[in-house]
Parts: sequence; structure tokens; C-alpha cells
Amino acid sequence: MTAQRHHKLVINLRHAVTIVNCVVLCCIALFGCSGCSGYRVGTSTLYNTEIKTVHVPIFESDSFRRDMGERLTEAVCKKIEQRTPYKVVHRSRSADSVLTGRLARESQTVSLVDDYAGTRQKKVELLVYVRWKDRRGNSLRAMSPIAWYDAPLDITTGSDMVAEMGHSYATASQDAIDKMADQIVDMMQMPW
Repeated sequence: MTAQRHHKLVINLRHAVTIVNCVVLCCIALFGCSGCSGYRVGTSTLYNTEIKTVHVPIFESDSFRRDMGERLTEAVCKKIEQRTPYKVVHRSRSADSVLTGRLARESQTVSLVDDYAGTRQKKVELLVYVRWKDRRGNSLRAMSPIAWYDAPLDITTGSDMVAEMGHSYATASQDAIDKMADQIVDMMQMPW
């Protein structure tokens, strides 16, 4: 064998190895992508695509404070419009689903006392029961498979009120309502 012929054979062999490597890499990429076919991408895929509209009647309130149910309903409607692909509608007949809730408990507890037995910090807590159902009455909320699907989901949140920082009960309760609305909208996401 001459050197020139040997050089051509080596070049052809390298070319063949490169082609085989490309084919193997393409097969690996193809099989790798097919394994991910169950995954979804984007924030809109976090929510049920069969639901387009949600009716949110005013939340019932067991609180003695005025307008707590109305304020919570308003916050939930705003969060649904901001963070989800759903549209809030005013009539239940035209809605794909209905989100109902009841503010079961609203309380204040002292969490920090100064040297003179004065209140330095309070905690405002809310407990809300929520049900999210479709037109047929089936539960839609995202829960672990162990939970009872017909039972209302209870959500608790709290907010701190520090008078020295300019906080009042109004600011602390609005902060707790906003946190509660975030948790309710988070509950509307599909399970992973």
C-alpha cells in the first residue's frame, strides 16, 4: 500500500466515523425528546385548558367586621384576571366554573409585647373555605390525590401589624386578604 492510498483510506474511515456519530447523536436526541412529550411549557399550561371563564360570587363571611367578604372577593377576582388565563364573569349561567368561598375565621393575636405590657406587634389571621366546581358540579381544584374532593379546601394566612411601622388593622387585614387571594389562585393551578 502506498502512502497516498493509506491517507485516503484513513480520511474515508474518519468520514464514516463522523457520519455514524451524527446518526447516533440524532437518535439519542430523538428518543430524549420523545420522553418529554408529557411535559408542557409556559405559564398558561399551569391551568386547566377546558376552563375559560370563572364566576366568583361574593364570599360569605362569618367575621363581625364589615365588608371582609367583599374585599376578599374583589382581591380574588383581580388575582384571577392578573395571573391566570381565566376570565371572571358576573353570571354563573355563562361561566365554565364557579369559585365559592366562606371566610370562616378572622382573628387578631398579640405576638410581641413591650416591657410595659403594651402591644408591639399583632398577627391578623384569616381562615377561608373554598370550593371550585365546573358546570356539572365536579371539583376542579388542584389537590393531592389523598384529599377528599368534595370537601372544601381550607386555607389559612396571616399578616403582621406593627404600630411603630405605621401599620394599622386596615393595612394588616388588606395584606392578609392579598396573601389569601394569592393562595386561592395558586390552588387553581393544575397538579404537576
